[in-house]
Amino acid sequence: MNENLICLFSCSEQLTPETESDVCLCVGTHLIPHPNKIDKGGEDAYLVSTFNGGVLAVADGVSGWAEQKVDPSLFSRELMTNASSLLEQRGLEEFSYDPQMLLKEAHAATSSVGSATVIIAMLERGRILKIANVGDCGLRVIRQGKVVFSTSPQEHYFDCPHQLSSEVVGQTYLDAVMSTVEVMEQDTIVMGSDGLFDNVFDHEIVSAVTRYSDVSETAKALCDLANTHSMDPSFDSPYSVEARAKGFDIPLWKKILGMKLTGMA
Repeated sequence: MNENLICLFSCSEQLTPETESDVCLCVGTHLIPHPNKIDKGGEDAYLVSTFNGGVLAVADGVSGWAEQKVDPSLFSRELMTNASSLLEQRGLEEFSYDPQMLLKEAHAATSSVGSATVIIAMLERGRILKIANVGDCGLRVIRQGKVVFSTSPQEHYFDCPHQLSSEVVGQTYLDAVMSTVEVMEQDTIVMGSDGLFDNVFDHEIVSAVTRYSDVSETAKALCDLANTHSMDPSFDSPYSVEARAKGFDIPLWKKILGMKLTGMA
């Protein structure tokens, strides 16, 4: 099975002296670690701040480092811890609501060996969500039962995503794909690691968001669905569909064990 981390955010109206059209975030999160990684809480990490707009971030530790006897969770956790500390010390305004700059400084401050895919989104005062994405973590904005915005994964080749690393061969903040989207009251923002988007189609995400009114319940439902799909050898997942489209035929035993072509997901 895959490791699934989901952060879910519902936008609601917030009246301020400056404007009557600001939105604020209601947050729900859920994590299901891989069974082999429960003792250390998995390899994914996240950051949530709703102060002065808001910051949402997910980092997915690259599990291949375990082959070199390196704990893949250390890099992703330190990266998110550094980002959180920088925000507490300096605030969003000093970063000019630019997630790429936060990514730059958090990465520079990270000393752990390893690498991670990462996505950071900042809600600027008002309705503007700014996104920096390195790799295959993802984000969807759902409005009135439709996906109105989605990120795309960045890969060197199939199943080898871009990643921030302790090594010079990795990507940097300059490689992050930048996006901007205007959000509205009652929008739902779904952010997660590849464990979600590899196993759950967008229409299933929309269905879950529509079915539940509580963001925490929705996040748990999506995690549970991704977990169920990853263990079902008969389910033709988004990952399997993409693999076939690119000429790969994934053996059922790899799907049953929740494995990708390059290792555990």
